[in-house]
Amino acid sequence: MFSNEERDSIYKVIYNRRDIRSFLSTPIPENTLHKILNAAHHAPSVGFMQPWNFILISSDEVKEKLAWAAEKERQALAIHYDGEKEMKFLDLKIEGLKEAPITICVTCDPTRGGSHVLGRNSIPETDILSTACAIQNMWLASCAEGLAMGWVSFYKKNDIRDILEIPPHIDPIALISIGYTNDYPEKPILELAKWEKRRSLEHLIFENKWGRN
Repeated sequence: MFSNEERDSIYKVIYNRRDIRSFLSTPIPENTLHKILNAAHHAPSVGFMQPWNFILISSDEVKEKLAWAAEKERQALAIHYDGEKEMKFLDLKIEGLKEAPITICVTCDPTRGGSHVLGRNSIPETDILSTACAIQNMWLASCAEGLAMGWVSFYKKNDIRDILEIPPHIDPIALISIGYTNDYPEKPILELAKWEKRRSLEHLIFENKWGRN
């Protein structure tokens, strides 16, 4: 069991975690980075498949290439927004890929565990869902360690495969920048930018069947 203080700390991390875009160049202690990766590796996975790998990127040259891939896709996606939303989207900062001392590419191997992984036969996406659990563990651990994390989610996967020499069957799920920051907002960046409001939880809960409150 957890003490009241331990329980409160868990909720504090959950509610205070943020997606960060500005980083300091301060190095991350190796043991701290290992603890964060170990937290990710202890995430739940369907059928205990553990489909993740973590590519640690510290090379400025490689980071520049990743930032190029993200910027290219950001410009392409901007056409889907009009007016004020287009400007807000283009203002989203991706330089964190170059600023942070470490960027991590989290991948998913859909072949891990063979062709009959418990649970995946019915729902194939469980390998990606399991990898997302690992990313969430990494995010919470980073916050608890006083580090910031930014998830870059727009890029062409084949660009990332080419840059990082990832085999074609491996899915590059996320580019994660991790580092220290002086800019840790009280609310999510997109909420502060009035991109969207947090939805009311009571409107998202149904009883027994869809749409029944």
